[in-house]
Amino acid sequence: MLRRIGIGIAVIIGIFLLFKYYDFKKNDDQDISYNTNLIQQQIVNVGKLVVTEGHFSEVITYKNQQKYLLDMLSFEKKALVIVNADVTVAYDLHKMKYDIDEKNKTITIISIPKEEIKISPDIQFYNVEQSKLNPFTGDDYNKINKSVKANLAKKIEKSSLKANAQNRLISELSKILILTNTMGWKLQYEGKVIESEKDFGQQIKL
Repeated sequence: MLRRIGIGIAVIIGIFLLFKYYDFKKNDDQDISYNTNLIQQQIVNVGKLVVTEGHFSEVITYKNQQKYLLDMLSFEKKALVIVNADVTVAYDLHKMKYDIDEKNKTITIISIPKEEIKISPDIQFYNVEQSKLNPFTGDDYNKINKSVKANLAKKIEKSSLKANAQNRLISELSKILILTNTMGWKLQYEGKVIESEKDFGQQIKL
């Protein structure tokens, strides 16, 4: 009789522990699902266009000469070109690729989009000199526009504009880092665990 009672108690305890295990497992799955959704929402929140703006100015003297009669006769055209340009450097984080590993509680950033540089020049011509045998044409304006953008691109490379844009990018990505750290998850990029903004700075190359 006592043996039967003992077996009955053992069965009841076993059923109770089984229910507790499945209840714990269910709650754990719910927590992982909740955390995953929260992280995805945060990535959506930072998935915006990070923009840094700059302004550049330059003055160019454009000259062109047409020669005739074995170079004995020439007709020159020239102009003073003043350029004011607005430049933006942007990162479209909607294009960022990432992977969420729920089992190991790890977010892996697979790729970060390259910066997008947009140059919007305002070109003004002054002191224009030309002749009927060598007038300004559309080809001249195309050459000037191409030269202006090439010069501006060099100025942008030497300026702090791209570095400032990168700092803003890192600031946005760090919002994901803060969330993952708070929730006990890991954030990885380029095969390295990211633990601080400094780590991002070392991994992201201009």
